Amino acid sequence: MHGLINRSIQMFIRDTYGAGVWRDVAQEADIDPAGFEAMLSYDDGQTWALLEAASQTLGRSPDCVLEDLGTYLVSHPGLEPVRRLLRFGGASFVDFLHSLDELPDRVRLAVPQLDLPQLELVPVDEACFRLECGRRLPGFAHVLVGLLRTMADDYGALVLLDRPAPGQDGDHVCIRLIDNGFAAGRSFQLAAGG
Repeated sequence: MHGLINRSIQMFIRDTYGAGVWRDVAQEADIDPAGFEAMLSYDDGQTWALLEAASQTLGRSPDCVLEDLGTYLVSHPGLEPVRRLLRFGGASFVDFLHSLDELPDRVRLAVPQLDLPQLELVPVDEACFRLECGRRLPGFAHVLVGLLRTMADDYGALVLLDRPAPGQDGDHVCIRLIDNGFAAGRSFQLAAGG
């Protein structure tokens, strides 16, 4: 597993719940509390042990932990570049959805070794979409739910998101757009710092 994924989980736990909780999770997962180096690769087993330990320590299902991670990745002030990368996907939430097919390639431009699952947006009707996720990273669809929920708020869109039960119909997220202009979204300018 790419170290950036493990490091993201580490930072999410530390920033959200505190250094003490991170130490507890690291101890439960038998991981050095110093954590992960973002640009190294780690055994996949360490990632799953980390998620399981976080789930146990936080008293939340692994799926909920992954959703919260997705929210963290685009809402934490220290990760504004991630939000900016995603906002370049379009002027509206629907434009953003249509740009998600390109997300793995855009991420590879920044981090060539980070191989995210392929994404494909399948329109079901004019207000409903199905975001298909490649199976390379189990649980990635849950991260996407948190990310999509936060980005919908960022754009001011009202959406319903649903994940099928495990084993049902592949790994995807169902997106129902209720109102693309429901509220004022967060400001965004092409030039950073403006």
